[in-house]
Amino acid sequence: MNGEKGLDGTAAAAPCDTAGRRPRAGRGRRRRSALRAALALALALLPVLLPAPPTASAAPSADQPSAAVSPNEAGVGGSITVNGQGWRPRTLLTLLICGQNMIGGTNSCANGDGRTATTDAHGAFRAPLPVAEPPKACPCVVHVATVTGRAATADAAFKVAGHPVAPLPQDVSAGRLAVLAQPRLTGSSGLLTWFGAPPQRELTVTLGNLGSAPAKDPAFKVGTSHGVFAPTWENQQWHGTVPAGRRAEVRLPVELAAGAHGDYLVSLKYGDRLLVEQPWEVGRPWGMTLFWLLLCVVVPTLLFRGGMAVVNHPSRPRVSPAPPGVTTALPWFSPDTAPRPPAPPPPARGPE
Repeated sequence: MNGEKGLDGTAAAAPCDTAGRRPRAGRGRRRRSALRAALALALALLPVLLPAPPTASAAPSADQPSAAVSPNEAGVGGSITVNGQGWRPRTLLTLLICGQNMIGGTNSCANGDGRTATTDAHGAFRAPLPVAEPPKACPCVVHVATVTGRAATADAAFKVAGHPVAPLPQDVSAGRLAVLAQPRLTGSSGLLTWFGAPPQRELTVTLGNLGSAPAKDPAFKVGTSHGVFAPTWENQQWHGTVPAGRRAEVRLPVELAAGAHGDYLVSLKYGDRLLVEQPWEVGRPWGMTLFWLLLCVVVPTLLFRGGMAVVNHPSRPRVSPAPPGVTTALPWFSPDTAPRPPAPPPPARGPE
């Protein structure tokens, strides 16, 4: 019967239909595989075929702010245009013309003729800047720096027409450390300081290296002054490295003389540049005042008590008491002249 069923028209048509459907299923799988391959290739080529979005190009430049000037040379009294991009959005900037490539910090810049600019929402700016002669000789730059927030700087080469030109110092890293945050004195006075021990603090300064070379183990001068007197300087070397374009927190010890009190001024120099002037109000050592006060009261009291003890001391030797049963005559009476007690009256006689 199986053979008969196999020869039946309907039964025989099933293998034919099945055989007919298998090729169509194979072609569908091949088409889907080809579609997946084409889709994967399109996705792989999509970043290349499509232009990059604006945010993708702005992100790397945000960490590398730049500045440019136009024209590159102008004389005193003229004006130039400073352009920049890659800065933080809505950030206040300062624009300065500096000599000697700003090796001496802002001391090399025409600070009185500087200008400010604010970046737009994309971190770009465009501002005019009057041309002024910096206090140092050229080569000159237009120095752009942030005023608040994370420190960022950029320099653009510029030539001041008619301004003298001098070679740069050999040590290009010297004098490029700048103070980036408000300095502070950390630490507190102990009990010994209350009794006149030398007051001690730690000067904490955040410095940034604006140069192109790292500052390794920089040497500083720490000075302390009181009133109108000149500072007393002490050489101190900070052991560490401030990489180029980076910042570091520098801590230097400060110590005054024993018993110092009043208003002091702590100064910090790097090379010939004054970096920091931090006031320090030192309290009076009241423990020493209390000590001298007690000394002035206790010493006279002890002297007075000692003098009274000497005055109250007997000036003649003591007479030892006589043994029992022995009568000792008083020294100012002799035995014959010693007064005698009166005789008792005679007894009264009765009537006879």
